Amino acid sequence: MNPACKDITSFLVMDILERANAIEAAGHRVIHLEIGEPDFDTPDCVKEAAIKAVSDGKTHYTHSLGIPPLREALCRLFADEYGVRVTPDRILVTGGTSSAMLLAFAALARPGANMLLTDPAYACYPNFLRFTGIIPHYVPVAEEDGFQFTPESIAAKVSEMTAGILLNSPANPTGTLISDDAMEAACATGLPVVSDEIYHGLTYEGRARCALEFSEDALVLNGFSKRFAMTGLRLGYLIAPCSMMGLLQKLQQNLFICASSVAQWAGLAALSPEGLAAAEAMRETYATRRKALLAGLRKLGLSPRTEPTGAFYVFVRADHLNPDSLALAYDILEKVHVGVTPGIDFGPGGEGHLRFSYANSLENIEEGLDRLGRYVSDHCG
Repeated sequence: MNPACKDITSFLVMDILERANAIEAAGHRVIHLEIGEPDFDTPDCVKEAAIKAVSDGKTHYTHSLGIPPLREALCRLFADEYGVRVTPDRILVTGGTSSAMLLAFAALARPGANMLLTDPAYACYPNFLRFTGIIPHYVPVAEEDGFQFTPESIAAKVSEMTAGILLNSPANPTGTLISDDAMEAACATGLPVVSDEIYHGLTYEGRARCALEFSEDALVLNGFSKRFAMTGLRLGYLIAPCSMMGLLQKLQQNLFICASSVAQWAGLAALSPEGLAAAEAMRETYATRRKALLAGLRKLGLSPRTEPTGAFYVFVRADHLNPDSLALAYDILEKVHVGVTPGIDFGPGGEGHLRFSYANSLENIEEGLDRLGRYVSDHCG
């Protein structure tokens, strides 16, 4: 067996979800606050574009970098939203942001090299890194800093074996944004900065900064799953320096050939005025849900020290209920039928925490909070 595959860990939130599905199959209603998937329907203009692409026979291989109209539309988006100039030859359209991540890490890999990432961080990062031969180098980060890098934490961990610095803002699992100072410090190291910006477009206070505002050499990962509720269409993209595009394109050609042609035409529709308006309506709904979830958790004594302002997650300390977050998550699921994600899924620094997703209706969030209230009352009583 490939050692890189042997070391891959389970994605614990999926284990929780599968157990929740089994409970539902037995006739019980589960409130899903564990999964990070938009509950909204895909915008009509996106669905119509996908159907039209199939009807028009646009079901064959595309250019390995992606269809030109989509890459050109992405260039306009970055000019409008961040004021940065991106050219189509720097964009690689992929089958989901996970594919973009795999390509970026593979291009940066070298023997013995490590990648800096926060602890806690998105659960799949270390597995992707190990698979490509890069050693995940967790950097402890503080709750009062929103579990984000600081300039000092970056400076303390950079070495000659650092292959890059991995940023995620707004972040999973915390929903927090990195400070401008920390992003600037990361880019000032001269090392490759990989910025996962999949939750851009989902902020509720302040503005999420793009790494390209700080360095034109940054590698930006993004996609259509979260902002446009297009998870199943599997469409992402990678923006990289021109010097890396030749290698990235060869990797794409060999591993994936190209992204789905139908998904690419659907993505083009998502970037239309109609698609962006639909995304904004979803963002406004998330903003309402965020306030409701934060208020409800606060009443239960589960309030984050740094309030999340992006994505659709709240990450709270719950070790007073049980220091074993995985056991706690399963206990909550079995006893009150609410799905939550254990903090240990996101690294050693996440232990003792739970992640709650508000990618669910306000009614379900309120019912979930009521059930959690009963659990906390029984547990602490």
